[in-house]
Amino acid sequence: MPFVKTHKRSWDTDVSLIKNHIMPNFGKQYLDEISKKDIIQFISKHALTHKPGSVNRVIILLRYIFNLSIRWETPGIIKNPTADIPLLEENNKKERFLTADEAKALVEKLKESDNKMLQYIIPMLILTGARKNEVLKAKWEDFNFDQRVWRIPISKSGKARYVPISEGVQYLLEAVPRYTDCDYVFPNPKTKLPYISIFCSWNTARKLVNLGEVRIHDLRHSFASFLVNNGRSLYEVQRILGHTQIKTTQRYAHLSQESLLSAANEIGKAVPILMPSRLAEIPLMRVA
Repeated sequence: MPFVKTHKRSWDTDVSLIKNHIMPNFGKQYLDEISKKDIIQFISKHALTHKPGSVNRVIILLRYIFNLSIRWETPGIIKNPTADIPLLEENNKKERFLTADEAKALVEKLKESDNKMLQYIIPMLILTGARKNEVLKAKWEDFNFDQRVWRIPISKSGKARYVPISEGVQYLLEAVPRYTDCDYVFPNPKTKLPYISIFCSWNTARKLVNLGEVRIHDLRHSFASFLVNNGRSLYEVQRILGHTQIKTTQRYAHLSQESLLSAANEIGKAVPILMPSRLAEIPLMRVA
């Protein structure tokens, strides 16, 4: 844990997994006593009472612990018992992507919210794909309008990342009211400090446009979906979202049925076998 705390902001999640799941099952064993059989038995038992995603998080953490032990040449540790053990298939992931019409309706309704900053916070999330806390804690000093880039000092990975300032973002920031002696871009007008929670005002606004199932994090999903469906590459989306692995980006990159149909239609253009203009050229078979 001392090592992980130096670079992982979500280390407290690891502490919880170790305390509630790993120690109760493996706490009485030395590392070199844990076998692949033990891991498989743990998965089978844990899967009876926990969802696949929860089980997978424990497996991933165990795998990381053993990999560190091998890297650090811990005496007695020569192999990783979690190696080649696949993660459980997760069919319980909730994925919700806003359509352009839904996003427009939502943004319009936000103007009526009692929380006067919500009309800027939510569009900022949609336009940048940033995480909620990254937007709530954003400071004016983080924005370089000459280079058109927003520097997020500490992201989820613990490192700084950079988000392009699009024309939409620049227009939005020009409309945001500024407060004297306040460094934050989207502060609570009463305290001049970042909001602790915006759930109540957000919950009211989303229900008014029949989007009660849409979570704030779904706006990040939608950002990736909008980009991919408009022809941007997963690599570009990965860089903007700040993902370290492309497989993480692929989860967000939802392709609409229209995009998939358009892609499938390309084969008809490349090999026009049964296109209307070619039908007359195909000989008909005479049935005896």
